[in-house]
Amino acid sequence: MSTSWPSEWPTTPRQIAVATDAAITAARAASGEQFAEEIENLTALPFEQVTLVHAGVVRALLEDLHPDGFSGDDIQDALTRVAGAALVWLPGLDVSALAAVLTGSLGLTEMTDDAQRIGQAEYVRSAILVIADLLSAADVSPHRYLKAAIGEIARAETVEMP
Repeated sequence: MSTSWPSEWPTTPRQIAVATDAAITAARAASGEQFAEEIENLTALPFEQVTLVHAGVVRALLEDLHPDGFSGDDIQDALTRVAGAALVWLPGLDVSALAAVLTGSLGLTEMTDDAQRIGQAEYVRSAILVIADLLSAADVSPHRYLKAAIGEIARAETVEMP
């Protein structure tokens, strides 16, 4: 299914949305080869922008899945679920990278420090796995979450600082 992204989006946000959507599709299909290719496409894009979008999606999904707030146990449950599902088709998965994505998305750790320690490609790969899992748990499409995350970043960039 082809998604129509907002026409006013600049090229990079559009590329992030398209590549993220394709990577999520590959992750949901547990297609290792396709997934690796899509992660390469994502890592070719500006890392900071990609991680800001992914963090926004993860945060929004966690908030929607836990409308009354989430606890450390909820985060641990998400980590256990995504690791268990992904390890079946991605042996050698770095579970600490999955944890870093969750904690970084919530502002509990510094995403750039985590990514430097883990490696940008592993960080992006882990973010897609977390997003795909949360989308499945919520039984929703990624499109509105991607649009909202990119829209929020665009709004934040247009607000002038006093």
